[in-house]
Amino acid sequence: MPLDCTYRLRVPHEVGSLARVTGTIAECHGLIGDVKTVVVARREAIREITVEVRDLEHAASLADRLGAVEGVQVIWYHDRAFIAHEGGKLRVDPVRPVLSNQDMRDVYTPGVARVCTAIAQHPGLARRFTTIGRTVAICTNGTRVLGLGDIGPVASMPVMEGKAMFYAQLAGISAVPVLIDTGDVDEFVQAVVRIAPSFGGIHLEDISAPECFEIERRLIEELPQPVMHDDVHGTAVVSLAAAIVACREAGLRLDEAVVGQIGLGAAGFGIASLIRDAGAERVIATDPGEAARERAAGCGIEPVPDLETVMREADVVIATTGVPGLIKPEMVRKGQVILALSNPEPEISIDAALAAGAAAAADGTVVNNVLGYPGMFRGALLAGAKAMTTDMKRAAAWAIAGLTVESDQLVPDVLDPRVHEAVAAAVRQAAIDSGVADASRTPTALDDVPVPAGVRPRGT
Repeated sequence: MPLDCTYRLRVPHEVGSLARVTGTIAECHGLIGDVKTVVVARREAIREITVEVRDLEHAASLADRLGAVEGVQVIWYHDRAFIAHEGGKLRVDPVRPVLSNQDMRDVYTPGVARVCTAIAQHPGLARRFTTIGRTVAICTNGTRVLGLGDIGPVASMPVMEGKAMFYAQLAGISAVPVLIDTGDVDEFVQAVVRIAPSFGGIHLEDISAPECFEIERRLIEELPQPVMHDDVHGTAVVSLAAAIVACREAGLRLDEAVVGQIGLGAAGFGIASLIRDAGAERVIATDPGEAARERAAGCGIEPVPDLETVMREADVVIATTGVPGLIKPEMVRKGQVILALSNPEPEISIDAALAAGAAAAADGTVVNNVLGYPGMFRGALLAGAKAMTTDMKRAAAWAIAGLTVESDQLVPDVLDPRVHEAVAAAVRQAAIDSGVADASRTPTALDDVPVPAGVRPRGT
């Protein structure tokens, strides 16, 4: 698997020295990324150069070659991912400092008792006066992590931390990873139900199918806050957005198109179901598992016998199989839309699909569920929603698709905060329109909730 490796080098500060370094990297088939100057002195400079290499052996070989360049010293080199993860990626910080005895009286005893009493009398106040209304639990048992499979909950923690980082940066939401060490559906559900009062929403992540479907169904039934398995629905929302835009580029209408889903795991089933609910004329799907095909048929998705049938009949093809190179260029029909979403290697590359005649193509690096879930949960929290409905998911997808009208992108920039603001606004409104919002709340911010008599609202 390719990796990004950072090399800290001591290089002579003279004309041509950096060119010799970059030339050596090119000769060794490394792809240069970030270049950072740490310090420049009169006779030497220390620079950090990030290079994409094939594997650890390639990284070590490049280090040897760089060390052999005249005047160059390799101080160290490391896999950049481990540098980024050292010490973990999250911490908990208070929103206001405690600098005086009065501050302590306000945030702790005796002031805290009055707030606790008010919440006991009016539980809805917890959304304003605690973190509950701003916090999501990211719950996993680590049984289906990325393309790594069942690696367990502890090994999944770097992924959960990454999800939480995007919540904070992109949507202003606090998210807490919750590792649940069980593969048993009943035990998992019971664990989440018991910790759920601490959170405004429950984000399920990296749970194997078919258990993930049962877990989500039961939690939706038992809990009064929105529950969403991101691998199923977050991926589906962004895939629907990409399909809408790709159809626009290809001169197709989604409501007149045949959509073919290859692979009916958690993501594939979610995509096919949402696209069917979004009004596609016909959704067909193939999967080697009989149970997966039966589940799809029960939801109005038409099972077909094989990959070849999907490629022959579908106008829009979406693949989530985890099998690199599954779709051969000769299978692609001219004018098709191809979304090959498996990571790290797609079923067919974007370039190969376009060269074979596809009107539009994307892979999993483009269609990223980070475009969806931060804004979706923010919108749900803004509305005080009791569930994450199909209407809310469709609204999120159309909001994402709408941001590409004036660009040539299939989906917008995942790090653009306007994307997540638009998704949150669309989801909040859809929650209100579909009747799952808290009827007592019409908030413009997460802290605008009714308060009982005797408690002065902020700003009055």
